[in-house]
Amino acid sequence: MHRNTATKWILLLPASIWVLAFTIAPFFYGIWISLNNYFGAEPEFVGFQNYIRFFQDEDALHSLWITVIFVAAGVTSQIILGLLLAGLFNRSMPMRRTLRTIVTMPLFATPIAVGFLYYTIFNEESGLVNGSLGLKIPWLSNAHWELVSVMIVDLWQWTPFCVLIFLAALQGIPSDYYEATLLETKHRWTVFWHITFPVLQPTIVLVLLLRVTEAFKVFDIPFTLTQGGPGSATQVLSMFAYEQGFRFLNFGYGAANSLIIFVIVMVIVTFLFKRIRQAYQ
Repeated sequence: MHRNTATKWILLLPASIWVLAFTIAPFFYGIWISLNNYFGAEPEFVGFQNYIRFFQDEDALHSLWITVIFVAAGVTSQIILGLLLAGLFNRSMPMRRTLRTIVTMPLFATPIAVGFLYYTIFNEESGLVNGSLGLKIPWLSNAHWELVSVMIVDLWQWTPFCVLIFLAALQGIPSDYYEATLLETKHRWTVFWHITFPVLQPTIVLVLLLRVTEAFKVFDIPFTLTQGGPGSATQVLSMFAYEQGFRFLNFGYGAANSLIIFVIVMVIVTFLFKRIRQAYQ
């Protein structure tokens, strides 16, 4: 018995050291930095001044607002489009497997590479979109269009994730449910609203949880595609924290921004977890 217990601890030791060294220790070190006025020299303890500064900083609040718009519009679009495509692929159609493979391919692309790819696609003079369609849309020079372009890229890459999960959930719905409903009505909207949607509700909340938490931390696509510009029109909160810490070397304020992102994400996760628990009860 004693030997089995010792073996368990030995096997857990490498993973425990890894978590301690690369997760727990950096987290608490980040909290300590956020409580200091730290410009790379000797840190000066300032308490919660960096957090107070965040809520008084117009640039920080603007980045938070841009992030909220990006998350709300982007994730909603991905879930709606993912549901539509999953419903389409759940039906018999020619070349269904091939189309599924093509749709899921963007999910495996590196976000940094995707950002640089769409930088050429959205080029206003010689890009694929404007050049082939004869458009004059200022994808990368207008504040509103730049945010739209970032959302489009994120939609292109992460909608396949929603499709895969929704498709798996749809294929798990017993056919008896639909056969019984079709005896009463043949309206597809009625069938979806009374059968498909209630069964998919926990899955939708789960996808919402996963995508919101990831979208709130987005950095690579806006960084490579727009670099937060023009001005700060597409500067999401993670980019603002990065610039404060690594461009202006204000490590304390940058760490405080990062921890604020963490708190926001944790609040959202807690709320959505409660929704998932209610859906399964």
